[in-house]
Amino acid sequence: MAKDDRIIELRSNIFQLKGEGSSSHSYLIRGDYKNVLIDSGVDKNFSKLQKSLLILGLKIRDVDIIINTHEHFDHIGANRYFQDYALIAAHRFAATKITVEDRYVTMYKSGDLNEPSLKVHLWLESKSRFNLGNYSLNIIHTPGHTSGSICIYEPVQKILFTGDTVFAGGTLSYIGESGSVGDYIDSINHLATRKINEFYPGHGKISRSPEEDMQKAILNARALLRDEEKVEITDFREIP
Repeated sequence: MAKDDRIIELRSNIFQLKGEGSSSHSYLIRGDYKNVLIDSGVDKNFSKLQKSLLILGLKIRDVDIIINTHEHFDHIGANRYFQDYALIAAHRFAATKITVEDRYVTMYKSGDLNEPSLKVHLWLESKSRFNLGNYSLNIIHTPGHTSGSICIYEPVQKILFTGDTVFAGGTLSYIGESGSVGDYIDSINHLATRKINEFYPGHGKISRSPEEDMQKAILNARALLRDEEKVEITDFREIP
């Protein structure tokens, strides 16, 4: 594999494809049966995403499934390049916002290259599962950041793809227009019942101390409810 500092192999056949600017990271899982991409990032980051896939030996048509962790523009914008070949999957609460083009909730006032018409082929529920042979991906509905947020858990490796639900260091995710701080706290508490070795967020660094980071996220969320000044919160809601 050619060297590219935007590609990090996290586990065997699991790669982080770094997003740049406002784009989320994407995660590629090369399965025995199907290739899965978690989040496609923004449209204007697509050429870099495509280059990373080519370095890994994959063309656009080789991606079989895209799972969107939620409905925000920085995670779904490049879906358009895959949706005629790949199965696009999202939680049903996210799917409704994407398919009716609810640009207030998806924040598609972003200055991304193109306006959507985006498809969602598979509307997910909590406990949906993708069996890839070498990996199994379990869907966990984690409302809070948005109503349609999910995390994706691999039970053998005990790794979690968190989208914008929780970040390394416990920095609080921006609570979006369809979100809820109360739901956010409940979702993190629900995640904390699982054994998690590492989690891979939609932005920033991976977490190698997930239990500690989740507890910090809960403390930050409770501080936000109390309207305290020193709350560690992301600025991803700042739209150009």
